[in-house]
Amino acid sequence: MSRPPVSDPNRPSLRNPALRPLTLRDVSEASGVSEMTVSRVLRNRGDVSNATRDKVLVAAKMLGYVPNKIAGALASQRVNLVAVVVPSLGNLVFPEVLGGISETLEDTGLQPVFGVTNYSPEREEAVLYEMLSWRPSGVIVAGLEHSDASRAMLRNAGIPIVEIMDVDGDPIDSVVGISHVRAGREMARAIIAAGYRRIGFLGTKMPEDYRARKRMQGFEAELAEAGLNLEDREFYSGGSALAKGREMTAAMLARSPHLDFLYYSNDMIGAGGLLWCLEKGIDVPGKLGLAGFNGVDLLDGLPRKLATMDACRREIGQRAAQIVAGQSGSGLVGGERVELTPRLQPGDTIRKP
Repeated sequence: MSRPPVSDPNRPSLRNPALRPLTLRDVSEASGVSEMTVSRVLRNRGDVSNATRDKVLVAAKMLGYVPNKIAGALASQRVNLVAVVVPSLGNLVFPEVLGGISETLEDTGLQPVFGVTNYSPEREEAVLYEMLSWRPSGVIVAGLEHSDASRAMLRNAGIPIVEIMDVDGDPIDSVVGISHVRAGREMARAIIAAGYRRIGFLGTKMPEDYRARKRMQGFEAELAEAGLNLEDREFYSGGSALAKGREMTAAMLARSPHLDFLYYSNDMIGAGGLLWCLEKGIDVPGKLGLAGFNGVDLLDGLPRKLATMDACRREIGQRAAQIVAGQSGSGLVGGERVELTPRLQPGDTIRKP
């Protein structure tokens, strides 16, 4: 069934004119029951058989349909909210992204509202369902990996969707971020050029943090091309913390004292590792080199500056907000790809080549 273009004179045109939000009629046709019955099921009202209820709910989830909580309240069927979904606020990375979004939207009439998923696909699905039910003007969501239900909701929302932080994959609509595979490769090249050969990797949230996994994949691929392998790995499923970085570093070096370089998945555990090494009198970067990722401001307060890579966090937030607000320069909303270039900051913990 073809879909008519979205018609809203107050918003920039969509690149894909076939997009429109799903309606009760779509669910009615998919489930084979009346729109009134669909409405009763989704509002949990009325006498409806269990079989009919299940049929409607399955059809709604398959389509990615989200009920409209403001139906009839506003003629535009939109509110001036932009849903922003990130995995964590405890990580120093995402507040800077949110700052870039907020400052860019400040004079646009659009207001960001934030949801946190704790790196859980199920939690992301619940957050998106709730936010989309208020019919926001756009969605900015971290990452390219989502559950099937989340992808269906985003794909059929009929509004600008911008996935951020990562460009290594297939976006639903627009995407703004860096290549984490490329970032991992670039860090490996810098480490190899400095003469390090016995390398360990320390990472947090690895099962859920797809971006850290991609950096490790790129890192290992570059090492392999130079005839090297990661000689040890240490993973942790909790958040990013200085104490955890110290603990992981101690464990790895006790197990593999021959290592001459430690690559951390983020700056927080890297900073903890650096402090532990300095306390133990280890020669950094002469005997042991260290590097993290993200380029957070925390590094400015360390006794020695940790090597890292600037992940363009604030700029990612700014560019994503410009796309949602129709200020990206293209005159259209949708289908944009913005790949930014991460910048290596060698600091004081990698030997000069």
